[in-house]
Amino acid sequence: MLTRGAGPGGSATPAPATPGPDGSGTATPDAAASDAATTTGSATPAPTDAGPSPSGSGPSAPATPGPVTAADLLARVSGCTPVSQGRYRKDRGRAATVPVCGTREAVYWKADMDIDCDGRPGRHCNAATDPHFSSSTAFAQSDGRALSSEKLPYVVVPAPSSLWDYREHGVRGGSVAAVVYRDRVSYAVVGDTGPADIIGEASYAAAKSLGIDPDPRSGGTPSGVTYIVFKDSRVTPLEDREAAETQGEKLAREFVDSAD
Repeated sequence: MLTRGAGPGGSATPAPATPGPDGSGTATPDAAASDAATTTGSATPAPTDAGPSPSGSGPSAPATPGPVTAADLLARVSGCTPVSQGRYRKDRGRAATVPVCGTREAVYWKADMDIDCDGRPGRHCNAATDPHFSSSTAFAQSDGRALSSEKLPYVVVPAPSSLWDYREHGVRGGSVAAVVYRDRVSYAVVGDTGPADIIGEASYAAAKSLGIDPDPRSGGTPSGVTYIVFKDSRVTPLEDREAAETQGEKLAREFVDSAD
């Protein structure tokens, strides 16, 4: 609150107040007008210890980086140092063209997306909707039941073989993955294994989160999907979708900012 100071010479004494109607010494209208003039005038309040003003020259807090984008991640995996002993097929009967690549922090591959509807049956994933349906997944949730493809974004890794063994590269059930398609990024977990010679598969929920048709019969996409699995990461419990997103964003930021 501003307080009225001394006059220009520093020694002016305010005129005595004229008692009000009740004799309490309330200021006269002239005095009140003087108070108002002082409050709205050019008087400068005494300095406080509230810190520098927003326009001051003091140090400002560092800007918080925004979410990791698809472009950020794709730039980070633009090259490939193969860690697999050969290449995978995208689908049965196709040529083997997909290597698994690796850095210090992650393994990744660029492939198609087939829809894995395996796990606990639901409205969209069951024996009637998927001719290849299986009620089990290679990794289970915390209560021992199979994962739900409809609810949990998860990716599928090839079963261990002489071609590549994911277990030797810091990957396991519950490892965190970033899946990129066009300008979208979705965070998921490793939730199932597939054929030992085929790569490029993810759950109904993972496809849906990326804007890919999740129908197990006719959905998926033939190309353009990048799968990045962060080594030595793990979501506990495995079915915690929110934890996968939180950890995924953190690990993705570290990945794109690393010098490796």
